[in-house]
Amino acid sequence: MNQPPFTTAIAQHIWESKYRLVTEAGIAESTPAATWERVASAAASAEGADRSRWQANFHDLMADLRFLPGGRILAGAGTQRRVTLFNCFVMGLLRDEMAAIFEALKEGALTMQEGGGVGYDFSPLRPRGTAARETANIASGPVSFMRVWDSMCATICSTGSRRGAMMATLRCDHPDIGDFIAAKNDRQSLSHFNCSVQVTDALMDAVARDADWDLTFAGHAHKKLRARDLWRELIQAAYQGSEPGVLFVDQINRENNLWYRETLNTTNPCGEVPLPPYGACNLGSFNLTAFVRDPFSNGARFDQEALKNCVPAAVRFLDNIIDLSKFPLPAQRAEAEMTRRMGLGFMGLGSTLLMLGLPYDGNQARALAVQIMTTIRDTAYLASVELGRERGSFRALDQTRFLQGPFIQRLPGDLQAEVRRHGLRNSHLTAIAPTGTISLLANNVSSGIEPIFEPRYQRTLRTRTGDLATFDVEDHACRLWRERQRGATGDPPALTTARDLVPDAHLAMQAALQPLVDQGISKTINVPEDFPLDRFTSIYADAHRLGLKGVTTFRAQPDRRGVISAGNPGRR
Repeated sequence: MNQPPFTTAIAQHIWESKYRLVTEAGIAESTPAATWERVASAAASAEGADRSRWQANFHDLMADLRFLPGGRILAGAGTQRRVTLFNCFVMGLLRDEMAAIFEALKEGALTMQEGGGVGYDFSPLRPRGTAARETANIASGPVSFMRVWDSMCATICSTGSRRGAMMATLRCDHPDIGDFIAAKNDRQSLSHFNCSVQVTDALMDAVARDADWDLTFAGHAHKKLRARDLWRELIQAAYQGSEPGVLFVDQINRENNLWYRETLNTTNPCGEVPLPPYGACNLGSFNLTAFVRDPFSNGARFDQEALKNCVPAAVRFLDNIIDLSKFPLPAQRAEAEMTRRMGLGFMGLGSTLLMLGLPYDGNQARALAVQIMTTIRDTAYLASVELGRERGSFRALDQTRFLQGPFIQRLPGDLQAEVRRHGLRNSHLTAIAPTGTISLLANNVSSGIEPIFEPRYQRTLRTRTGDLATFDVEDHACRLWRERQRGATGDPPALTTARDLVPDAHLAMQAALQPLVDQGISKTINVPEDFPLDRFTSIYADAHRLGLKGVTTFRAQPDRRGVISAGNPGRR
């Protein structure tokens, strides 16, 4: 297929600043087609006799923007540079010893130097004010060490177009949970971290019963408080500053396909992939707008068969990346090869629904999203079975226990039977990432599972040199509608933006898709500045009740526009 030109200035800029290969001699890839060719050739290098056929298949997937892999793959595959092709990692378990803490810091620095974001569970570190076992020094607590990591990240990622990203989590019963919740009240603090509290079912039950809650460390009780007071503190911080987020860790572990070998306590920086120690994100997303036929017409439809036909090649592509990638640490390679996790998802859902004339908050929109994710899930699992027959199943597979997992038991019976007979290549296959940058590369389709942010807005990005550049951008579907209306100045009738939706609509879409996603979903629930605090609190209780694995909110405030701003878009 021929590469369509980028139709937006921001897509061209992102390709030039982030993904276009520029050698030390200053020779750059001349066109996006050269980038697709480089990445496809690299991914196909893991193939045998059919290498040329798979290279062509991989190239075609990317060339017409039907599928885009994670940014580290686009930037690094085939460059011969010492970089990882995985966007993010969860790092090894922290140990409560000074030497081990700084060894972990070094591992994080090495991982970030090669392009990977990192996630940590800081719960193993003793609380502030307690005595160290051997030196009698007084511990400074997990939050103080987070500041050390934040400084490291600022130094490692001080130049270039890619900003360092980290995730920090802490258990809800850690004695320093109050310090952790308040750590980012000062919006200049810990700016390289996203923070999430590991919330257990026990805490949610204690909140519901208005019971007391024990803060403990290493089996010793440190403090007792009212559960609702802790919960109110967490919700108030999120209301004021959008952090911390919440990870429902019991639900995460109940739904983990590898429940029999690992406990998951944290995620990658964007929250869509819960991972074990040294686990890695291997991500790719389908651009759903590429599968819409006759948009904005009475015959508009989504081509499920075309999507289904693309999934096996995408599974094979990402499986090859595991063998192709370099790893900052041997433990990361060992974990990736043991489980062969990947995260196939999508972007452009909001834009796609608009092209089909479906409001994001309607039943038809959720039903279509479920059909799309079902197609991706079932086809990906079948492709992994076939790939396992060809190359062998992932090494950590215990078929009897794997088939007992709740997610696997929701697969169609015939697909479960195929796994029982043949095994499969990959332990996990689906995740819905935020796709912030690659959705812009795909000519500004809506990101991930999200509704359209605004029909028109401004976006600030870093250049290769670290400078900032601001672009006026328009959603792909809105621009396409105006073009087809021969210059009409309005917006499509079905347009529903993030700020138009009530929280229940955000939760309903996430809840509809989570049972079909074996890992997580990156989703932000937007609320207006004047949204009542009591209603805000109910968002979190509803998210837990609906079986979500996590929840993140954003309350619009004049001083929290960040890199995206509605500016003065107007509703033309």
